[in-house]
Amino acid sequence: MEETKKKGFDTSSNAYTITYAVVITVIVAFLLAFISSSLKARQDENVALDKKKQILASLNVRDVDNEEASALYDKMIVADRIIAEDGSVVAEGKQGGTNDGFLCNGGSMKEGKLALYVCDVDGQTKYVIPVFGMGLWGGINGYIALNEDRQTVYGAYFNHESETAGLGAEIKDSKAWQDQFKGKNVFAEGKSDIALSVLKKSDIKNPATECEAVTGATLTSVGVSDMIHDCLSKYTNFLTNK
Repeated sequence: MEETKKKGFDTSSNAYTITYAVVITVIVAFLLAFISSSLKARQDENVALDKKKQILASLNVRDVDNEEASALYDKMIVADRIIAEDGSVVAEGKQGGTNDGFLCNGGSMKEGKLALYVCDVDGQTKYVIPVFGMGLWGGINGYIALNEDRQTVYGAYFNHESETAGLGAEIKDSKAWQDQFKGKNVFAEGKSDIALSVLKKSDIKNPATECEAVTGATLTSVGVSDMIHDCLSKYTNFLTNK
């Protein structure tokens, strides 16, 4: 008597195992893509809100909740302008803008499109300039707010991707360290090169333009100083009213 042949898949076969794995992989990939797509709008909103808070922090507005931050950004940011290195205006931006300079990043800066936030703080004009660079372990960035004279610092905020907690991360975590930039001059007297710098305490010779480095984080501090020089130098024509 002949054996009756098994019907359906042979669950012990290699073909079944491979097919099962492929199907599960496709299903999981689809679900992850769907979830990611569903959450993208919310993620984009959170990223934009965080950016607004960083810009406000450079204007010395901190510790505000999300709703207040959005309202203050809309009120204080007169225009998210884009300018060229020669100082000419590429895009005017608008009140509480998020479509012109707000969309610029480090790549845009390399292309010569420079974001410039024109701000109103209690009736006084301030300018916020974004800066991008490299720290010890990864990217660093920040915002430097200038007074209407375009020569003195009103406030500053710095951020990082992966600096060491308690050391390089202090550029973000220490408000006291960021506050030392207030009142510093962008240029040394009679000079046209960017002089605003971060140096070891023992190397500081001109307190009017030089800030003290983070203790124990020499390379991160050098990265901040280089970032300030490299980025602000692109704004020289704007800063000197040329």
